[in-house]
Amino acid sequence: MADIPGSAEPSLEDQIAAYQREFQDLDPQVEQVVSALSRLNRRMNVAYGRQTAELGISNAEWEVLKALVLAGDPYRMGPGDLAKRLGLTPAAMTHRIDRMVAEGLVTRERDESNRVRVIVGLTQSGRHKWMDAMRMATVFEEELLQDLSAEDRGKLGELLTRLLRRVENAQPDADGRLSDLD
Repeated sequence: MADIPGSAEPSLEDQIAAYQREFQDLDPQVEQVVSALSRLNRRMNVAYGRQTAELGISNAEWEVLKALVLAGDPYRMGPGDLAKRLGLTPAAMTHRIDRMVAEGLVTRERDESNRVRVIVGLTQSGRHKWMDAMRMATVFEEELLQDLSAEDRGKLGELLTRLLRRVENAQPDADGRLSDLD
């Protein structure tokens, strides 16, 4: 089947066949795994984006809320730490925080122990948005995995965690902004 430019993405099988035609050294099993993971990640991000949009927040804002929740009570972090965790430049983080302060999702206050330092904190409204997004995501994720047994889910989780650890060990800076992109 010839794909017309601008048409739907080719099937995974067609993509792998095209890659093999152009690059004979390709391992089709490896390509199936990485291509399926890539497509799944993209499609899940679209689904999450639709859910957060229903809540009146963006995926980018969700990521900030998530980082603050992961920091634990009292749900506060410095903007530099947030920027590093999210792989953003300080300027991009400042812009995001400005928007979120205006929306009442986070606060920005001076650190009492160091008046030069700023601390970003989660508001009750921000926490409620995070909880609502988690509820929606839980339903979506349960539906996504509904055809897998508990054993299959456990095994898939283990396998994906092994892959993640390999990437993290080989690319220790991959969780944040790469220096060549700064």
